[in-house]
Parts: sequence; structure tokens; C-alpha cells
Amino acid sequence: MPVNLLDFDTAGLAAWLESRGEKPYRARQLMRWIHRAGVSELDGMTDLPKSLRAALAGEVVVTAPAVTRDSVAADGTRKWLLSVGTGNGIETVFIPETARGTLCVSSQVGCALECAFCSTGRQGFNRNLTAGEIIGQLWWANRALGADLAAGKRPVTNVVMMGMGEPLANFDNVVTAMRVMLDDHGYGLSRRRVTLSTSGMVPWMDRLREACPVSLAVSLHAPNDELRDRLVPINRKWPLRELLAACRRYIDGAASAPDRADDEDDPVPTGVAAKWQRAGSPRDFVTFEYVMLRGVNDTPSHARELVDLVGDLPCKFNLIPFNPFPDSGFERSRAETIVEFQGELLSAGFVATVRKTRGDDIDGACGQLAGQVLDRTRRRERHEPLEDTRA
Repeated sequence: MPVNLLDFDTAGLAAWLESRGEKPYRARQLMRWIHRAGVSELDGMTDLPKSLRAALAGEVVVTAPAVTRDSVAADGTRKWLLSVGTGNGIETVFIPETARGTLCVSSQVGCALECAFCSTGRQGFNRNLTAGEIIGQLWWANRALGADLAAGKRPVTNVVMMGMGEPLANFDNVVTAMRVMLDDHGYGLSRRRVTLSTSGMVPWMDRLREACPVSLAVSLHAPNDELRDRLVPINRKWPLRELLAACRRYIDGAASAPDRADDEDDPVPTGVAAKWQRAGSPRDFVTFEYVMLRGVNDTPSHARELVDLVGDLPCKFNLIPFNPFPDSGFERSRAETIVEFQGELLSAGFVATVRKTRGDDIDGACGQLAGQVLDRTRRRERHEPLEDTRA
């Protein structure tokens, strides 16, 4: 079976080439052609020796997941359904804004964590994506959106690992893909422009800080263990006390970890460590994501409890109006409720924003991604509705 070059970061590709008797520096040339230029055919990689192209012909491919559906929302949000074989499909979402374009990338076919309010979790779980299937989403999006990185045309300026799946449950492949995102021979994104969202896999949060520190978002969604155990079941294994301690460790040393916020096209000088090798988080705060569920977690007392929970931990809150999906069992909090909740956080001195809903008319908004999952867990039908705390 041919080797998919999308599965490699630069170091991995150099090692693979060297094992075949080729010069390792050819990896940098290949990476630039594949990721910066979007070229998939060896014949188009004109600065590679013909002998190398001939040697690799038939042995390697550049193959991203195939698009089976392309949907565009009224607000310009674009969602692709991508086939990853054996009847499975994943979803990738591009969110255009005036000053930036954000790509929401999936890491698994489905998700095994069963967060109560998430459509992906209801679909069950099939498998982890390969590194090539993860970075292939960015590779495809750049081609579809007409990117020309060499000329400075960059439609995707930010990547969020917030699509289908728990990224830290697919640690090695996600890290390999993110290294390509950060690599100046790949997409050259700043570490501040790549965000990984986790439900709270504490040991892997510590590993991430050492292996590939990027901006960190945590799916919090509740101010106490009793409620979070029900909304985010992984909390039963790593409760809030352990999660918040891991957040503190992650941002420790952030102030001494330099990162150029707009360095996408600046080459890394010789002798300087790659961006993902610098110690510490690229930001001096953690973003806590908090989905607003009517009558479940949205009262002023919940907000005050949240303030007490995080204490002096450097953080900001991103309040997410719940995006409905069939048979979810939840409703979106009322607008005035969200404003009141936000006010409690603001008055306590925290930054608290309300996420604008994008792409909900094509089921591309936060929590709505479902894809096509041949479930291996038999969890799809299991659902326990939460008690409504409205008066």
C-alpha cells in the first residue's frame, strides 16, 4: 500500500526518507510543495530531482479525505462532509470573518465521551483519524478556498481542534498534525492561532504542554462536580479539582514562552527551536467554554459558583448558546438569561464573551456536527434527560 505523505510531519518524513537512503533535507522540499503549494502530484514538485521523483512514484501518495457534501450557510459558513472510508464520514467547518477565517477540524470518527449536549457524542464512536486525515482537512480547505500561501493569500488564519471527537484521545496523530500546522515548511501558523479544546483528559493536557503547546480551551459547562458528572461524564474520572490544577500547570511559564502572534510567513532562523518546542503555553490564560442550557446550568447562582470555582486562575469564559439537534433533550437559554449570566462573570472581573452562532442552518454550529459514524460502542440510543431547575 502506498505511503500517504500527509501522515508525516517534517521530522517524520525526514526519518522515512533517510531510511530509504534519501537525503533528509528533501523532506522540507516535499512539505513545502504539499502544504504550502497544495501540490499532490510528484511531477509538479519541480525542484525535486527527477531521480527522487521516479524513486517515490508508485510508493507514495498525497491523499486527503474525499468530499461527499459541500454545504454553505446563509452567513457564509461552509461545511464539508468528508469520507474516511468504510461508510464513515467526518465534518469540517470553515467560518469566515472580516479579519480572519477559522477552520474547525475533527480528530475522531464520532466520540466516545458522551457529553450530554453534543450531537457528535450521540453518534457513538468508530475510530481515531490518522494524522493525514486530520491535516488533510486543512489541506483540502486551503485548496477549496483558493489559498496561495507563498503569495500571502491565506483564507484559513486560525485552526480550532473543536470538531468531531476528543483531540487528546487521539494524542499522537493530533500532535503530528498540529506540528505541520505550526511548521514554517507546512502552514506556518502561530501557536496562538491553533487552539485545542478538551473535555478534560488531565494526563494528556500535561503531555500536550511538553509536546506541542498551543492555545488551550476547556469544555467546562458546569460549576460543580455533581452537574458536570452528568453533562461531561469524563469528569467522573478527572474531577474539577484535578482539571483546574492541570490548567494551572498548562499556563505555567506562559509569560516566558515567546510567540509571534502574526509570524505565519516569517522563517525560523537557523538554530532557533521550532515554535512547538518552546516551553509553556503560548497564552497566559485558559479559555473555558460553557454551553448555556436552559434551566440546567444557566442561573445566576451557577455563575457565582463558577466564579468561586476558578478563583484566581487566569482565564476567560466563552458562553455558547446551545445549538439544538433532534431529540437532544435540551433547550437554549433565553437571551436575557445569558446576558444576566455574563453580567455576573463580568462584575467579578472576568472576560466573558458570548459566542455568535454561525452555520446553524446547515447544522454546522458548535455541538451540531454529526458526520456519518458506524458506531462500535452501541451508545447511540442511551440518553438520560437532566432535571430542569427552572422555577
